[in-house]
Amino acid sequence: MSAEKERRPWAWIVTVLIALSLGLSALAAQGTSVSCEVPKEPIRLMTPADVTKIMQVVDVALSPEGQHFAYVLQVQREPGVDKDGPAYRELHVSDPSGHSRPFVTGKVNLSKVRWSPDGRRITYLAKRFDDKHKSVYAIAIDGGESRRVVGHDTAISDYAFSPDGKRIAFLAKEKRDKAFETAKEQGYNAKVYEEEPRSTRLWFGELDGGLVPKDAKPTSVSLEGSVSTLAFSPSGAELALSIAPTPSIDDHYMKRQVHLFDVETKTLTGTLETQGKIGAARFSPSGEKIAIIASADLNDPSSGRLMVGSAEGGALTPALPLDAEEHVSDFDWLADDTLIFLSGRGVQTVVGTVKTDGSNATILVGPEGPVFWRLSVSRKAKRAALVGDSPTFPAEVFSANLERPGPATRLTTHNPWLKDIHLSRQEAVTYVARDGLEIGGILVHPALKPPESGRVPLLLVVHGGPESHVKNGWVTGYSRPGQTGAAKGWAVFYPNYRGSTGRGVDFSKKGQADYAGAEFDDLVDAIAHFDAQGLIDPDKVGITGGSYGGFASAWGATKLTEHFAASVMFVGISNQISKAGTTDIPNEMFLVHSRRWPWEHWDWFRERSPIHYVEQARTPILIMHGEQDTRVHPSQSLELYRYLKLVGKTPARLVLYPNEGHGNRKAAARFDYSLRQLRWFEHYLSGPGGAPPPHPLDHSKALNPASPEDCEASKESEECAPKASP
Repeated sequence: MSAEKERRPWAWIVTVLIALSLGLSALAAQGTSVSCEVPKEPIRLMTPADVTKIMQVVDVALSPEGQHFAYVLQVQREPGVDKDGPAYRELHVSDPSGHSRPFVTGKVNLSKVRWSPDGRRITYLAKRFDDKHKSVYAIAIDGGESRRVVGHDTAISDYAFSPDGKRIAFLAKEKRDKAFETAKEQGYNAKVYEEEPRSTRLWFGELDGGLVPKDAKPTSVSLEGSVSTLAFSPSGAELALSIAPTPSIDDHYMKRQVHLFDVETKTLTGTLETQGKIGAARFSPSGEKIAIIASADLNDPSSGRLMVGSAEGGALTPALPLDAEEHVSDFDWLADDTLIFLSGRGVQTVVGTVKTDGSNATILVGPEGPVFWRLSVSRKAKRAALVGDSPTFPAEVFSANLERPGPATRLTTHNPWLKDIHLSRQEAVTYVARDGLEIGGILVHPALKPPESGRVPLLLVVHGGPESHVKNGWVTGYSRPGQTGAAKGWAVFYPNYRGSTGRGVDFSKKGQADYAGAEFDDLVDAIAHFDAQGLIDPDKVGITGGSYGGFASAWGATKLTEHFAASVMFVGISNQISKAGTTDIPNEMFLVHSRRWPWEHWDWFRERSPIHYVEQARTPILIMHGEQDTRVHPSQSLELYRYLKLVGKTPARLVLYPNEGHGNRKAAARFDYSLRQLRWFEHYLSGPGGAPPPHPLDHSKALNPASPEDCEASKESEECAPKASP
């Protein structure tokens, strides 16, 4: 399957004229000016149908010799054509010059791409051929067919090879006993909530010719708790294991610790002293030290501190200052005394090196240019592989030279058709909140000529978490209407409100114990900022987001209703009391968000709930949710919908997606969501408003928009939108 393959014909949608100038001199301040240019040829703007064909790189692994970049390419299924399901994930390999070739393509879904210790084979996890569960596969870099390294009675979730290539360690859940399966077959399928957990165990398999022989049975290790990650020491004598006391996602977030495991004696020999959330842990080249991405303390919302300690366990010391205004997302070792790290700083990223004692911090790849998400290193070749994106292209593979600072080199291009689409200008923006705190975010400018007033509708897209942040890269997806919103003539703003990451621990804690307080006032202050700049029509502001961003969308439609003309809430929170009682992460919510329990402050939780303000709500709201969501139970959406309908003072619609969880994974549900979200905002921000638009959708027409010739024949046809004033 070629990465360059076009999966459907694409027609020009509409000829638009971009205004020479908005005539808004005030917009020059603080980087919020809008400059437009008249196109010399007809141009096409981005649509939801375009979003369904975007390919992007989601992982990369650089070979030990540094000559091969193995990467995972995510290829979306075509709604209405392919069998519905999540995107496929293929294996491709690029050389340092950017010549890429497919290795494992088609209807596959692989993950955890690694290299065998000798660098001759690429390994990965996938369910293939006659597998009942995910297994470990390997394919030679010289070509040939993939071969199964090891399979198991349950799905393998992670794996690692010993450095000598003689052993594989892997993680898999316990198999249910035969009596349970027999009872289930007989119809006794009652679920005892949270009392039937299956822990993830550590297993070992001995390799012969790089494979575990079919007649050889892997052996398990009995450890207390549930294991989630593993890494061999350079000698192969030890493993670093991340273990939580139970398999619950709450314990995975808040109670995991890294333990040192002796492979010979099968015992734990030490523990890294961390509190709260943790990330990856890796041994130094000599095996004497270990580094980990950890939290500053138990209440740190996100692991982002790079820490170093002894490989025997014990206390850790920071390699980068604990109060640094950044969040480390990935790292590796360059030498026993030197680490390389990837860190988010504001809306940009940097790749740098630092000594383990915290000295000699140096930036290799600066904040200018693409933003990066993944890091893989070849110490021998002094080269790094990166996954990065920019405002003009989704995630691709990059190469960086570790011997001299400078920009990374882009190796792949998987969406060449984007050159035919007019992408609106995007920029980083800062503004000052009412209490004097500086807030940042990403603004996508409108593509269409504004009305005579020079002011355009504004759409606020609020990220979830809130312990995450929007970088100045590719910001358009099925639920994030960056370029698709700009194509409708709107300014689209992604605020990194207080509580976001990327600016250090202190900033990420500023929303704690203040649900919907100053954090969501930051959103209103963004409206005031763009209003003062003369960019937006303050009476035409929409708000949307998922999870915590869905909470913001519900809050905007109720408590802050006077500021918003429309809202689209996705897997969002409406009742903080029932949320605490139905979520699968109650301790995480308590420790890094609310910092108090409902039974201690009933009134506070009620007053910080959107349903408390349904009587004053006047903002039309579209509510969408996956029926299988365990993070934010779908009852949160049902509660808000039912109360709004009972009060009857504003339009409300509820859309539920069967077999979807905390966010949509399948192609049809994603496309449906995109269409409903944009139509709701178009109706209330650019259209007639009033009663909601009809709920049926013509998905086929949306996937095959009209050509310019059709638009000439019927200028009033809806599929000819977006339109521009001449």
